Amino acid sequence: MSNKVLIIAEAGVNHNGDISKAVELIERAADAGVDIVKFQTFITELNISKKASKADYQINNTGQTESQFDMVKKLELSFDDFVFLKQKCEEFNIQFLSTGFDLPSIDFLDSLNPPFYKIPSGEITNKPYLQHIAKKGKDIILSTGMANISEIKQAIAVIQEQGIALNRITVLHCNTEYPTPMHDVNLLAMQHIAKELGVKVGYSDHTLGIEVPIAAVALGAQVIEKHFTLDRTLPGPDHVASLEPSELKAMVKAIRNIEEAISGSGVKEASESEKPNIKIARKSIHIKQDLKAGKRLNSNDLIMKRPGDGISPMEIEKVIGKELKQDLAEESKLMWEDLN
Repeated sequence: MSNKVLIIAEAGVNHNGDISKAVELIERAADAGVDIVKFQTFITELNISKKASKADYQINNTGQTESQFDMVKKLELSFDDFVFLKQKCEEFNIQFLSTGFDLPSIDFLDSLNPPFYKIPSGEITNKPYLQHIAKKGKDIILSTGMANISEIKQAIAVIQEQGIALNRITVLHCNTEYPTPMHDVNLLAMQHIAKELGVKVGYSDHTLGIEVPIAAVALGAQVIEKHFTLDRTLPGPDHVASLEPSELKAMVKAIRNIEEAISGSGVKEASESEKPNIKIARKSIHIKQDLKAGKRLNSNDLIMKRPGDGISPMEIEKVIGKELKQDLAEESKLMWEDLN
């Protein structure tokens, strides 16, 4: 990873099991200028019991007419589908990524040579899963929704035991409610993670809108992940908390602007672009009315006016009491050579 903020467009399961929608999501993500478009790869039977309940947000977003298993099964794509989607990413010049939710899916994704592995929030306490991913030897991005700092430390310890150095792990602050209420974002927890664990940090966002991920970049996020969809009104668990394509593009533009805005030296000084404005916006000492040579100046003779390329008002004590060498007209800009 470079110093540039890595922006991941989380397509997830917002294709609704339709490969053509998945391709369109790739196209829209590429058009928005994100770095990576990410999907989710899973075998439903290996992940969800048929007795598992839906989360409240899943019920709110999809209704109660089906089980969590049945809901997710409809969103499953085949391994061959993901081979095809990676090819489409190459055509659209955007990086492909997918989160694997079970060990066979991880092994399959490894055959596609991902740049790193993304661990979802729900797997942070799944030790066999963490070990399996870490053994692949790639960099890791770890989402931490629902987790406390102790659980994050434990997950990182498991990963490090498999030989992944701390500087190869990026931890994303996250809240897994879809959408996340603003009062539950707790964005400063991202900085707490960085300070407490000594890791690179980022933010995986499920709020409505684009403000919070932009703020996260200003607070030091090196990775931003955000769900997006073709249409927020589509049926499915994640569409409601996702950006539409135009919003995704606006978020990317705003992040790149913020990224540039915080990239300076941090030293407070005049920038190159504003230096020409110094003489325009600042003031210098001027003569308030016509004065004759030999006049000893007092404060009533002087006025501070633009432009600012004469004697600075900060030097006024050095001017008061000096004699004029020559006559000066009203509004004359006083210069040191005018004074005895």
